[in-house]
Amino acid sequence: MLNLPVPEAEYENVVLKPSEYQQDMVSSLADRAEAVRNRLVEPYQDNMLKITNDGRKLALDQRLINDVLPDSDTSKAATCVEKAFEIWEQTKEQKSTQLIFCDLSTPKGDGTFNVYEDIRNKLVEKGVPPEEISFIHEANTELRKAELFGKVRSGQVRFLLGSTQKMGAGTNVQDRLIALHHLDVPWRPSDIEQQEGRILRQGNLNPKVKIFRYVTEGTFDSYSWQVIENKQKFISQIMTSKSPVRSCEDVDEAALSYAEVKALATGNPYIKEKMDLDIQVSKLKLMKGNHASQKYRLEDDILKRYPQQIATLKERISGMAADIQTAKGNLPADKEQFVMKVGDKVYADKKEAGTALVEMCKEMKTVNAPATVGEYAGFKMAVSFDSFNHKFVMNLKGQLSHNLEVGSDPLGNIARINHALESMPKQLAEAQTKLETVERQLETAKTEVTKPFAQEEELAEKLERLAALNALLNMDEKGGDALGMDDALEEEKEGQETSGHDVQKPAAGYGSPQRFQPAAAMADKPAQRTSLKEKLEAFKVRAAGAGRPEIAKAKGKEETL
Repeated sequence: MLNLPVPEAEYENVVLKPSEYQQDMVSSLADRAEAVRNRLVEPYQDNMLKITNDGRKLALDQRLINDVLPDSDTSKAATCVEKAFEIWEQTKEQKSTQLIFCDLSTPKGDGTFNVYEDIRNKLVEKGVPPEEISFIHEANTELRKAELFGKVRSGQVRFLLGSTQKMGAGTNVQDRLIALHHLDVPWRPSDIEQQEGRILRQGNLNPKVKIFRYVTEGTFDSYSWQVIENKQKFISQIMTSKSPVRSCEDVDEAALSYAEVKALATGNPYIKEKMDLDIQVSKLKLMKGNHASQKYRLEDDILKRYPQQIATLKERISGMAADIQTAKGNLPADKEQFVMKVGDKVYADKKEAGTALVEMCKEMKTVNAPATVGEYAGFKMAVSFDSFNHKFVMNLKGQLSHNLEVGSDPLGNIARINHALESMPKQLAEAQTKLETVERQLETAKTEVTKPFAQEEELAEKLERLAALNALLNMDEKGGDALGMDDALEEEKEGQETSGHDVQKPAAGYGSPQRFQPAAAMADKPAQRTSLKEKLEAFKVRAAGAGRPEIAKAKGKEETL
């Protein structure tokens, strides 16, 4: 494998505080999901796919939901512009370039709000020349694309914005790239690799580069990064070839379930625990499946393969011992003496016998069919032509068959025949060693097949916890609304503090599942608002049923307080 030099990546996960509009709209997604679940709306009016897409848009910019909403100083676009502009100023002399990836809100040219034009306008306001900012969408032909890539490589264009689809494979602009920005979360781990492969590749003049991931707290960003991590873990398990798994279910975010939306909207920490547990349980199930497959294979070895091998080896040892005795009894003690029958004639001269063998081979009329040509040292000699390997093969037949190649050299043929007979004691020793090995393997297999799955208890515990989480989160989609988690949530939420732009720099390696963990983990801190708590309390009351007025009264008192 080629070990080509590539830049060293410094990852920065920028966690942003959601605006009040974003917090309110995230909580409203739960109400929409509940309406869909209870079939209060028609599928063409609202459905889980629409809710999921709105959640992803909301995590990127609130104006994608309604372009009348105000801009936010803590939006992804504003924060990205701040960091990108700072790098632009610091690298003016080197003319370093930057890539900004955004799969949502691509420019349509119809006057509607999109993140691309918003970023360009903000950069221009800060003093970046407009000609140094380009969209990949503007290069709509191969010729224009090649021209644009040339400008990026030369530093004429300092900012290139695009999506994974349009700016992935084939985008060779790495020469001056100093930074890459992930504004949203793509669908697949391969998309992440395609994006980061634009900057982490041979030919980049910068030894160190920066990769930014922008995550909005309390939104679908948390779930999206977790999905990417989970997918990468599945792929890694399959690619290692250490598991018998032949298929894996794709955990896709095309449409979240009702319970997942509810948990995300309310800042429920159980959602991340459940997702982590899903991976652990899947891994343990794969290990258990591997253990079961190994057990079945051992049972088959014990019942069939090893007994067959032992029987074959014993038969070979017996036949080999008999052939050794035959050779000893018929070969003269003096090696200078020689007797071989070829055809109907007996030869005492090795060269003459060898020449006669070659002539017999030339006179053969059949292919792949053995013809008896004589006898030597108590073994019958038969020769056939191997049409696949294009050579003559002699078979010395005693209790076993001993094969050797027949060539054009008369004396060489006699030497090969003698060598075949002389090598039988060595072959006998090898067969005896192999028999001992197979017998030991049989005993070992009988011991191993009785051993239980070592992680059985751990798997049972995790399955039990997963079932409890599914009940809390109402993941089964069959029962009533989730109950009993409010108090636990409040206890876990106490003491949590949130700050402004929390930037962390994990040292995760490129191409591993751990690269996706920090962004997912940092987005799990729920944005805490009293209105959300009240909605959760109201949801609990509704779930308890209409026949419990005392709960409604208690809720009323709490709201009054």
